[in-house]
Formats: sequence, C-alpha cells, structure tokens
Amino acid sequence: MDIKIKEKVDNWLNGPYDEDTKSQLKKLLAENPDELTDAFYRSLEFGTGGLRGIMGVGTNRINKYTIGMATQGYANYLNSVYPGKEIKVAIAHDSRNNSRRFAEITANVMAANGIRVFLFEALRPTPELSFAIRYLGCQGGVVCTASHNPREYNGYKAYWNDGGQLVPPHDKNVIREVDKIASVDEVKWSGGEKNIQIIGKDLDSAYLKMAKGLSVYPEVIARQHDLKIVYTPIHGTGITLVPDLLKEYGFTNVTIVEEQAKPDGNFPTVVYPNPEESEAMSIGLKKAKELDADILLGTDPDADRVGIAIKDTRGEWILVNGNQTALLAFSYLIEARKSKGIAKPNDMVVKTIVTTDMIDRFAEKNNVACYNVLTGFKWIAELIKEKEGKEDYIVGGEESYGLLVGPELRDKDAVSAVAILCEMAAYEKDQGRSLYEKLIDLYVQYGFFKENLISITKKGMRGQEEIAEMMQSYRDNTPTSINGSEVVQLLDYQLSKGKNPKTGEEWEIKLPKSNVLQFILADGSKISARPSGTEPKIKFYFSVNTTLDKAVDFDKVHEQLNQRIKGIIADMKLQ
Repeated sequence: MDIKIKEKVDNWLNGPYDEDTKSQLKKLLAENPDELTDAFYRSLEFGTGGLRGIMGVGTNRINKYTIGMATQGYANYLNSVYPGKEIKVAIAHDSRNNSRRFAEITANVMAANGIRVFLFEALRPTPELSFAIRYLGCQGGVVCTASHNPREYNGYKAYWNDGGQLVPPHDKNVIREVDKIASVDEVKWSGGEKNIQIIGKDLDSAYLKMAKGLSVYPEVIARQHDLKIVYTPIHGTGITLVPDLLKEYGFTNVTIVEEQAKPDGNFPTVVYPNPEESEAMSIGLKKAKELDADILLGTDPDADRVGIAIKDTRGEWILVNGNQTALLAFSYLIEARKSKGIAKPNDMVVKTIVTTDMIDRFAEKNNVACYNVLTGFKWIAELIKEKEGKEDYIVGGEESYGLLVGPELRDKDAVSAVAILCEMAAYEKDQGRSLYEKLIDLYVQYGFFKENLISITKKGMRGQEEIAEMMQSYRDNTPTSINGSEVVQLLDYQLSKGKNPKTGEEWEIKLPKSNVLQFILADGSKISARPSGTEPKIKFYFSVNTTLDKAVDFDKVHEQLNQRIKGIIADMKLQ
C-alpha cells in the first residue's frame, strides 16, 4: 500500500472516529485492500456543485465525516460573508439511503456555528429547497442527494441566497474554506440544536401555489381534464408534490406507477434511477400501454429531472430525449404566451451550449432572445439573476432532462415541468393532434435537428488522468475534418477562445472558463467534448441537422441523420 494512503488509514484507525467506522476499515484492510486504496487515495473533492461520491468509509467517500467537514467549511464562509448578521439556511434531502442522516448532520453543524436552520421534516424535491431559500430569505442552503446516480452514491449540493447553486466567486471561496478543514476535530458537531426549525407543509402549500400560477391555459385543462397521465417518481421525492400539483392544475385521470411509488434508496426496480434510461421508464411504459395513456412522465430521485414518453403516428410508444423535451416545452410556452396575449417584448429563454441549437432557431424566428450558458443549471440561474428587472425570463433547459419554468426558483424543477408538459399535451389534444405530431411539425417548419450522447467512463486513480489526456490530445491535435466535413470552428471554453483552424482567425468566448471543446463542421454538425463534473466520465455530444420538407419523410431523413452521427463517432474512434 502507498505510504501516504497507509498514513491516512492509520489516522482513521487511531483518530477520533466512531467504532463502527474503524470496524469497517479493519474489514477492508483484511479483505479488500484495493477498495481501501480507492477509498483513501485522495480526499473527495468539494467541487463547484458540492460533493458527490460512493458512500462508505474513507476520505474519498461520502460519510458523516466528509459531510461534516464540508459543512464546517461552508459555515465558516457564510459567517465570513455575513459577520454579525443573522444567517439562515434551508436543508433538504432525497430518498437515498443515509440522506436523512446526512441532512441532520448538516443541520447540526450549521446550527452549532450559530446559523439558523430550516430543516425539512422529511424528504422533499430539490426544487422545493431552491424555492424555500428564496421564500424564507435564506443566505444559503444544502440538499443531500446524488440526483440520478446509482444506489451506492450520495451527495451534497450547496446553494447561495438566490436559490441557485454556488457560482463564482462563492464556489471557489467555499472550496477554499472546505479545504482548510484538516481534521474532524475542527468540526462543530453539536451544541446549537435550538437554532433548528422543522418545516414542511407550509412550504409545500406555498410552492404549489407558485407552480399552479405557471399555467398558461387552465381553460384548456378544464376541457381536457381527463387526459390520461401515467407518472412514476422512480422511488424518489416526486411523490411528495407531483400528484398534488397535477390535481391543482385540474387533471383528474392520473395513474401513479405503484411499483415505483414508494421512496426507497435501494431503487429496487431499476439499476439507474434516471428517467434518461429506458430501463428506468420500462415499468411506466408497460402501464401506459395497458391504459392507452396520452403521456408518461418520470422524475429522478430528487425530482429535478423529468423524462417523458408519447405515442408516435403508428401508436407506438417512444421515449422523448432531453433535447426534444426542451424543444417542446420552449415552443409551447413561447407560442402559448403569444396566442394568449401575455408575451412581452423583453421575453427571454436560456439553454446550455450542448443543448439543441434548434431552440435558438425557434426563438429567433419568434423574436424571443435566447441565451446560451455553460453546462450546469447554476449558469442558467446566474443569467436569470443577471437579467432580473431588465428581461422577462420564461423558461430554461438543458439536454440532460432539466427544465425550469418561471423565475421563482433557481434550479431545474421537474415537479412544475411535469405539470406544464401535461398542460402542453392537453393543449395539443385540444387542437386535435398529438405531441408527436407537434414535434414533427416543428422539424418541418424550423429544420430537423438530431442529437446523441456518448459517455465514456474512466474510474479510479488513473481514470481522471486518462480523461485529461483525451482533452489535451484534442487541443494539441485538432482534426481538420470529421466524417468528411471540414472543421470550420474550434471553440475552447477552457481558453475562452474560438478559432477558425483554416484561416487562423481567433475570437474571445465571453463565458466563464470551463473544460469544454466544441468542433463546428462545415455541414452544420457540432461535436462537444466535456468531462463530467459529477461522475468519472467524459461526455461527447453530437448534433446534426438538415431540412425536412414533409412530415411523411421523417423516418427516411431521421435515418440519414442517424448515419451521419454514426459516421462521426466512427471517425473519432469513440466506439
């Protein structure tokens, strides 16, 4: 065993750690030294979004000690920014194993540092935490969740006073304070319990009232109230609010997928509790087929991501990807506001740089400003704050199944998105057509964009180095063409620089630095490479487009675009 790793293990075995932790360490030492090495070869990094990792003992794991030290650092930063003032934080958690325990540890450490804590009485969706921060006038907040990761993971997302996740300068400043906590002895574990206030139903009511106010066409829902809706919370927090909100909207024919209705951190019916995965939606799809439903919706464990399925023109059920879902939501809200007469000249929408550019085209044709930000919903939240009082935010979204309708909270919100997507389905049904037909109509009118995503996992000590080497290789050896189409632009967000490889022309990218590369091809294709900020993965996003003259040509043109993406992947040797 590496000498530095052994020193860390010895420190835990002989230090102020509980006996259960020491017992688990001794077992690993005797039975699984490789896992022990992975658990201690580094300290779990408090990144710009907080912590996320596998639960267990060790410095590279999510446990009471890594949670406590992170919270102490965050509390120190809050006290330094607001000296002598009352500081308030809201704390929530999802359905994962240990999430309640971690939330209570977080609350106790915050309270012991003199901070007033609003702790939800039980599991709640992440978007309600964002709402609570703004509603209660908090300076910060924490939700204990690992979002859509597998069951062995947990995490810790930190928020600022606007209800959004930490952005500069606060993200790096909090990281510095967390890094200063060298020992668990520096953590104030208890002593401020009087500063903790339990919250719940009142916040639920306030959130539901806000979310109901996002509806554009309640009169359409009244006519289509019996729209056949199937919903699955995939064992997560969505069950606490989604059914109530659909009822508030006026929908009367909602079926909950019973097999996945109970919150359960073991996620017994799925491998990945992620609506992006067809396997996670399979039970819901079966139920939707049985009932001949109009729409199926699923949310991830902390209810900030939503996936949907709809029927095509042949009556076959299809899972709609995140880009298509965002396109449908953006187009509905822009068009509905226009037809209702409530659109404003300064309306704006926001998307990320890896989300379909078809939204940009749609917004431009409809005279609505569309802004592009870095990947991560915190950047959408930051832009909303920047434009507040100047422009009217309508909707934001990202390809990874995240949507936020309206400006009343500042993180992606699958709860309100479910209601709006159901309203959208009711609106199209009221017009005598399906959501699928609406999607094809958009392709005919604005161009047919198709996207795909590949994630390459690189685990362990060597994995991060391999990912870094891949990115550097693309920077050092920029391809001149991909799949037979010339690379006309290289966008390097780490260097904040765009370049035409052929002419040498360069320009500044006016976004915060981020380790992302984009290749723009002469045929309009776009390839993005980005290491994940939360998982040991590098992600490649592909976007291709062409015209679709007639709806009946959809299948043929879809296959042409599919082949183009396959050609790009093969040329880049990614599979």
